[in-house]
Amino acid sequence: MSAGGGTRAIIAALAANLGIAVTKFVAFVLTGSSSMLAEAIHSVADSGNQALLLLGGRRSTRKATPEHPFGYGRERYIYAFIVSIILFSVGGLFALYEAWHKWQDPHGFDSWQWVPILVLIVAICLESYSLRTAVKESNHVRGKASWVAFVRRAKAPELPVVLLEDVGALFGLVFALFGVSMTLATHNGKWDAAGTAMIGLLLVAIAIVLAIETKSLLLGEGASPENLQAIEKALVGGPGIERIIHMKTLHLGPEELLVAAKIAVTPNETAEDLARAINAAEARIREAVPIARVIYLEPDIFSNRAAKAGDGAAAETAEGITTH
Repeated sequence: MSAGGGTRAIIAALAANLGIAVTKFVAFVLTGSSSMLAEAIHSVADSGNQALLLLGGRRSTRKATPEHPFGYGRERYIYAFIVSIILFSVGGLFALYEAWHKWQDPHGFDSWQWVPILVLIVAICLESYSLRTAVKESNHVRGKASWVAFVRRAKAPELPVVLLEDVGALFGLVFALFGVSMTLATHNGKWDAAGTAMIGLLLVAIAIVLAIETKSLLLGEGASPENLQAIEKALVGGPGIERIIHMKTLHLGPEELLVAAKIAVTPNETAEDLARAINAAEARIREAVPIARVIYLEPDIFSNRAAKAGDGAAAETAEGITTH
């Protein structure tokens, strides 16, 4: 994902949510609707989330230091994980609490009855614009992958987070519109509570999905299958390297990949020839996968013992690769 595309989507979502939050709070003050309060808190939480994503993107660009020699690229993952926690606690759990409170003391709207309807319609229009921006930017990097696969496999967290937030916000607005409309029609405040509960359950579900995906990124994910195949092909695509014994990859950040491999070289090569072969292999890898910025290649003479030197996952990879 390009950083610029993610930033544009985040800024569009932030602007929309700030405007929506103000109008929702005004509607809540005028009507006392719990759905409007839940939606207002939801918009405030989303605004804070987008601010955190922007902060994470900014901090991730800091240069590497002796204490953090691989840089700060993973800060984007950390802030995305914090976003999922905020969405769960501030958004989802608060809405569920407010729904329970309203269910215990249901009441209709005594004044400004049609204000929530107007506010929700305006909010749906603004959220639709934000979602349109996120979809447009995502399509630039999604390729042929389905939306589910894009959310699950994306190494850059910003666009999937904004996409899920915007989709959740739109559904939440529909739920709020349902609860408010039914309350106006029946004068029964329990419909408002039901709409609030639906919003809370939706936000909790989205937060759980985000937490699972960002946790995986925090733990450390390897290269995508496409990049892995390109790296393998580049490694064995020149003279002096017979095969890959075993290899591991790790994303140091969304746009920085570490590649570490033990390679089988031609026996009886001189040190000079070996150095040239390794340098050429690194150049081929960087040309094939530009985000492969940190590369460590260890030369060896192929043997069954060398192939088993890695852990189980590495050995399995080696068995699949050594058929070249």
